[in-house]
Amino acid sequence: MRRLLAALLLPSLAAGALTACDDAEDAGSAMTVRVLVRDINIRPEGVECAGTGPYTHFHNRSPFQVIDPDGRTLAEGALPSGTSVATFKEDLEVTRVPTYCEFAVPVTVADRSAYRLVVDGHPPIALTPNDSEGPALVAVVPS
Repeated sequence: MRRLLAALLLPSLAAGALTACDDAEDAGSAMTVRVLVRDINIRPEGVECAGTGPYTHFHNRSPFQVIDPDGRTLAEGALPSGTSVATFKEDLEVTRVPTYCEFAVPVTVADRSAYRLVVDGHPPIALTPNDSEGPALVAVVPS
């Protein structure tokens, strides 16, 4: 009877172990999704901002999903407030400068060949891996 029980239980235990390995392998990496929205504003750096014109859907609390090429959701949540960042690296020696509105949100995503960002149901935006400021997926809108 013990041998019969072992023969019946061993395959299911092995399958469970394989599933656990797959889940651990698919657990993902921590990174930041950074979206720079070109909103053509002149303002101080570091102030709260949101998308303008056709990009008003980029704002604090907008729902987002990071999806893979097959459309599977890898991460989801709500955008934080945007923060103005300088368009140019050089010091223009003025208080207000041309800026982008940057939205940065930490996510954990499984390793995929490509990633896209969906914000508030709008068409997906391609995200590009970029490690210049730590692991990140970056998009500039409009591209």
